[in-house]
Amino acid sequence: MLRTASSLKGTSIAATDGSIGSLDDTYFDDKSWTIRYLVVDTGTWLPGRKVLISPRSVRLGTDEHAIPVALTRTQVENSPSIDADKPVNRQYEEEFSRYYGYPYYWAGPYRWGASQYPGDLTTPVETASVTAREAGGDPSLRSTRDVTGYYIEATDGDMGHVEDFVIDDREWAIRYMIVDTRNWWPGKKVAISPDWIRRVSWQESKVYLDLDREAVKRAPEYDPDHPLQRDYETRLFRHYGRRNYWE
Repeated sequence: MLRTASSLKGTSIAATDGSIGSLDDTYFDDKSWTIRYLVVDTGTWLPGRKVLISPRSVRLGTDEHAIPVALTRTQVENSPSIDADKPVNRQYEEEFSRYYGYPYYWAGPYRWGASQYPGDLTTPVETASVTAREAGGDPSLRSTRDVTGYYIEATDGDMGHVEDFVIDDREWAIRYMIVDTRNWWPGKKVAISPDWIRRVSWQESKVYLDLDREAVKRAPEYDPDHPLQRDYETRLFRHYGRRNYWE
């Protein structure tokens, strides 16, 4: 199911024995454009604290009102604490994975390491530990909230800014950035796949596309009032002459 980051914000996170708070933000890695963590504001339950939840714990059947996770409140309460104002480093990720018994997502050929989907917990953490150390360095995790508002530049000029993200809640992949073109082509919003990005300048807060403005201008318009459906995606990929991701 495709859902926007803005629609997920504020959604209740339901542990097996009660609510643990609401979704405040999401962190994605800028290599595969995959949501790695849900940032949960624990509200009055654990005042002043935010916790990270991996999509690995999200149970199927997510609805508009709550995201169920296969965790208890005690597990979440005792999980490694984070400073939401500081970057998440690899050392923390390893500690987090060991605590929950999750395989390392960076140790393997697929989006979630040894598997394509986060719920496939097939590789014990111990077998991936050497690979994790060999990988080294810190992850390139970004906040969807922080990247919202980044400028978008086509091959021949500016064309808008990032307004939202469309997330596939099965793989937790970012399928599209929603771009508002109001300062160039008023009244239109378009969906842009991360595969069509040449590079991102995190220092300039700017995304550079490998598309020209005329191609974007003629692209099927994105309507935020209607769920993004496969027929729209098919028309979008056909318009740009790109291979679709679902095949």
